[in-house]
Amino acid sequence: MENPFKKAVENTEEVENKEEATLQEDVKEDVSDVVEEEKAEEKNEWQEKYETLNNQYIRLAADFDNYRKRQDAERESLLKYGAENTVKKLIEVLDNFDRGLKAIETVEDCEKVKECYNLAYKNFNDVLGKIGLEVIKAEGEEFDPNLHEAVMQTPTEDTPENFIISELQKGYKLGDKVLRPTLVNVATAS
Repeated sequence: MENPFKKAVENTEEVENKEEATLQEDVKEDVSDVVEEEKAEEKNEWQEKYETLNNQYIRLAADFDNYRKRQDAERESLLKYGAENTVKKLIEVLDNFDRGLKAIETVEDCEKVKECYNLAYKNFNDVLGKIGLEVIKAEGEEFDPNLHEAVMQTPTEDTPENFIISELQKGYKLGDKVLRPTLVNVATAS
């Protein structure tokens, strides 16, 4: 015969095992729900950070694109109208040449023509000087390959070696930049 007490203990153990299994499943479900909620919150948090950064990036990219377009427009304007002030100053010289040309038509005296030419030439040089154009000094100076171009060398005892004997063509610089070097004849030892 079966022991009823043993059967009751087995039933109790079986019930306890089922309850424990059910309890473990409930705990697992609760834990997985909490984990899923935390993951969802974390995902929402990261999504918000992503959207914020993405919006900032889009605004920054648009600002940079606008900046680039403004710079291109300014550069184009500078290239197109950069010489405007220079040309305005040169128009005055052109006016003086026109006046001189009209004056020369009625003048028969060569000295008057020479005087008109000298005035126009002086005016032109003054305007170029105001713009910043300078004549590079050469004759009697020591040869400088940054400012002068030696096209001739002449052996001489009158001028020290490596000094300029004569200027063959004027050189010019604008500020510190050499626009055209002076063509010179340089003295060498005889």
